[in-house]
Amino acid sequence: MDVAVDDQAVSEIFRVLDLTGVLANAVLGGVIARRERLDPIGFVVLATLTGLGGGLIRDTLLQAGPPVALTDPTYLLTALAGAAIAYVVRVEGRAWDGTWPVVDAVALGCWASVGAQRTLDVGLGWLPAILLGTITATGGGLVRDVVLRRVPGILGGGTLYATSAIAAAGTQVTATAVGYPVAGSLVALAVGAGLVLLARRRGWMLPDADAWSRTVAARTRYRRLADRARPARRLRDRRHPREPHDD
Repeated sequence: MDVAVDDQAVSEIFRVLDLTGVLANAVLGGVIARRERLDPIGFVVLATLTGLGGGLIRDTLLQAGPPVALTDPTYLLTALAGAAIAYVVRVEGRAWDGTWPVVDAVALGCWASVGAQRTLDVGLGWLPAILLGTITATGGGLVRDVVLRRVPGILGGGTLYATSAIAAAGTQVTATAVGYPVAGSLVALAVGAGLVLLARRRGWMLPDADAWSRTVAARTRYRRLADRARPARRLRDRRHPREPHDD
């Protein structure tokens, strides 16, 4: 009885966090629509894609019934509210810059956890769960960037984001495997959100191919120079042996 109540309470908390993330990311879509000088339809499209895109992609791939965003009208209404806010009010300034990253980080952890657990619930394995958990958390921004004809931010050039979603989804999968899906949801949220915020604070990024290649090339060049210098040192030591030290 108590466990059921706890599960219901946690589910309700996650729903609130989920909708908060939808609203924040829908407003972000509206902010980008303003920068692109789009009309009200453009605001609605970008807000909906950013706030709901990941969950729509996940539920479509799972084929386990209509997407949640379509069966629960609160989700679509929340996305439309975000579009309206961004259209009517110029959302910018210190308050937005300080609040949105935190809400976005919490939403990423929540979405990755929910996406992974929903995938496990329909009977798929751990790898699809991590994949769809990551898609749930990042798919909306990816589709939005594709619509705007620019390289999606999660593919490089920014601090750890998709990596954080993978970590959160992996945490959820692990917790479910050992029999603690509810507690795992909270831990996964903390892992995802914490890693996003820490990466932004410290500037953590994955290396690009050129940076990796330069590092490997530099190490290889150093080893070659060291290998060339080693025979010369041996020859010098044979010609000029060191005098023994008197103890």
